[in-house]
Amino acid sequence: MIMRIFQVVIRPGKEAEFSRFFHETAIPLMKGTDGIVSVLPGAPRAETPREFSFVMVWKDLASLKAFVGEDYTSPHIDPAEAELVESRTIKHYELVET
Repeated sequence: MIMRIFQVVIRPGKEAEFSRFFHETAIPLMKGTDGIVSVLPGAPRAETPREFSFVMVWKDLASLKAFVGEDYTSPHIDPAEAELVESRTIKHYELVET
């Protein structure tokens, strides 16, 4: 399984708008996506007030590519959030099951 960690930093002043998008659109979308085993959304804390994240566990690389395309190493974002996001990062790991 593939663990995908996606993080965004929101433009100053856009936190409330992005929070609505995150809770109303992004979380339901990811939870309903074929091939996802687990979704762990992360909202800002006091020390990181503009950072949001997702930790997603994908069944396999083929499932991930079916969702984002062959260029799965790039941090894709929805066009609706593009103007809200200052920066984004993406990392992938092999899931270690314990």
